[in-house]
Amino acid sequence: MGFHNAGADDGYSCLKDLRLEINGESGTFSLCFWLFLSNSTPFPSTILRQMCSEITCSVPFLVLDEKNVMLFPLLFIHKEARIPHNSTSWTEIPHASAKIVFPFGKWVHVGCEVATDLVRLHIDGEIVGERPLTSSLSNYSKLHGLGSISLAGTDGDDDMFQGYVHSLEVLLKPSSIKEHFVKDPPLQLSIDGSSAAEIEEDNDGVWSIVGGKASCRRNFSLDVILLDAFGVPINKGMEVIASLLYADNGAPVEKPDDAEAPLLTSYDGIEFACCDRPNKLTNGRASFKLKISQLSSKCENRLFRIRFDIPNLGRYPFFEALSSPIRCISRNRNTRNSSLTWKKSNSTIRLLSGSPSSGLDDGSSELLYSSVHEAKLSPSSKRVKLGQENSFATCKADLTMDRAEEECNSHAWTVNEDDNTYRSTLERIPDNHEETDNSPSDSESIEARNSNVKSMPSNRSPVSDTAIFKYCLGGLNERALLLKEVATEASEKELADFAQQVSLYLGCSHHGRQIIIAKRLVEEGTKAWDMISQNNPHVLWENVVCDIKQRFMKIACCSSRALTLQDIEILRRIGGCQELVAQENFEKMWCWLFPVAFTLSRDWVNAMWSSASPKWIEGFITKEEAESSLQGPEGLQDPGTFILRFPTSRSWPHPDAGNLVATYIGTDYNIHHRLLSLDFIFSSGEKKMTSTPLQDMLLAEPELSQLGRIIRIH
Repeated sequence: MGFHNAGADDGYSCLKDLRLEINGESGTFSLCFWLFLSNSTPFPSTILRQMCSEITCSVPFLVLDEKNVMLFPLLFIHKEARIPHNSTSWTEIPHASAKIVFPFGKWVHVGCEVATDLVRLHIDGEIVGERPLTSSLSNYSKLHGLGSISLAGTDGDDDMFQGYVHSLEVLLKPSSIKEHFVKDPPLQLSIDGSSAAEIEEDNDGVWSIVGGKASCRRNFSLDVILLDAFGVPINKGMEVIASLLYADNGAPVEKPDDAEAPLLTSYDGIEFACCDRPNKLTNGRASFKLKISQLSSKCENRLFRIRFDIPNLGRYPFFEALSSPIRCISRNRNTRNSSLTWKKSNSTIRLLSGSPSSGLDDGSSELLYSSVHEAKLSPSSKRVKLGQENSFATCKADLTMDRAEEECNSHAWTVNEDDNTYRSTLERIPDNHEETDNSPSDSESIEARNSNVKSMPSNRSPVSDTAIFKYCLGGLNERALLLKEVATEASEKELADFAQQVSLYLGCSHHGRQIIIAKRLVEEGTKAWDMISQNNPHVLWENVVCDIKQRFMKIACCSSRALTLQDIEILRRIGGCQELVAQENFEKMWCWLFPVAFTLSRDWVNAMWSSASPKWIEGFITKEEAESSLQGPEGLQDPGTFILRFPTSRSWPHPDAGNLVATYIGTDYNIHHRLLSLDFIFSSGEKKMTSTPLQDMLLAEPELSQLGRIIRIH
């Protein structure tokens, strides 16, 4: 049997341009290819059709509808194959099918196995459908003028149908289908949502970004990643370009006369038009620090999108990544005013609710961190901070509860010292929807900073002003890279000075702890990987587990409690680790684990972790596990029931990395999440504070009355 393919030479081609001629009489072959369909694909759609010069109409070969993928008999090879008489009668033809909801916008591997007595459908290397058939080759071989048939893609009449194929190949051995599946996977560019910073998402899915004039607009960060179909980063030295489009029609946003480009990028504190500064992929990733100079209100209230694309790879949709719709707003929009305050005299934990301007009750000069408002607002204004969702947890959209992300610092408990007299204040501070927990804006809080210059120490930090500037303006990835560089050279004293400077300029002290622990985190993480890997690029997961267990117990100063299998599984998900672990995956896991272990090494928390009865901290659990346990098999547990956990989406150098979150049932019978800030432990050096254990202090809070238990369903 001979074959001829009229597809593209670069491995990628439009489905409508595909044409494959099949000649011969053997009747046995396998057709393999990767398929990419756009989100606008109509149903039903003929992916491949059979054509012959003696037939005026086309006959379906591979068809997709809402719930099925269907493979039909081949003309002149199977007796069951016939020409349909109308547009619907093809469904009556015997065929192999599989009930699959086809994932649009992603690559899927398809294998069509044809034999004289059957057709068999393969999806992603696995057999999903088969149909026994009857051979008609004995009759077919006697026919004249029908020596060949062709397989072709869609005829292109429907503009909504956009399909693409990669690595189209005809195999003579069915066993080679799985080999084809793993041999040459296609590539796709996408946005890494977990890297997003300084973006808020409204409940309608629209991103809200502060933009406009130079004195008001704010940096926001996004990473794009080039992965193969198996999710492996591809190290290609390609350049990625970002551009701003209108969300309704995809047209570029125009640059006004004598004005700035609509989309800007920052390098070393200097702004450039994005079109003039492409970003190079490094290990499959490109990090963008962006600003938008155009406001939606100045463009007839239209929404925007950011398009990332790789021109050198061709204008294919899978080499482009589009952001969610963006509403670019001014800084002072939707600012809420509230002065409602509740106070309680005899307690130990203070609840903070969203203001960067509030000071400590004890008169300390330490500045409180900014925080995103709790997301229990009116439906029109509900927002959560983007990039803070758990990437491997499943959301429960049907829960009618307060979904205030604990990662947003919407409410945080902190413990305060004032001459060994402890008190608690529940404050409701004015909500500012444009403020986040670490807002790196060029012009943010300048007056507040200037007013505190006098409190700066006279001896300047050896870390340069440029490094401080970069850290304050950078996203999490930029901060991590900068800290790794600084930590290798700076002393502990220099890092402490650096932390003080950053805390002052960002207006929040909780950034300091991540800087202070940077040196030990980087050094011990580097030693751990060097010992585990022995200079190999990949190591077995089981070898990583052995070493990480020992290091965790050493850092956490706890010899009585080791990591469980459930804890290890959470770490594996956080790092994205497979059977073979790369250094990148190890570092992801380490940057989450080290701050947690460091927190557990503090006396107040260590006692709770070591306690077996009751088990105050059950281990490493996700937000969804905590919520599910509080619901229970018979509904929500009693108000005041709470579970302590470490947020799985908070990794160093995020200021909340290593902090505890209390997930609890409120008096409104909704599930709430509150951050327990432990900054006081690290800023005070754990000097003698009180004999009251932390667990007793928690139980003294009116919102918390009894400890819950984790219920895991295996």
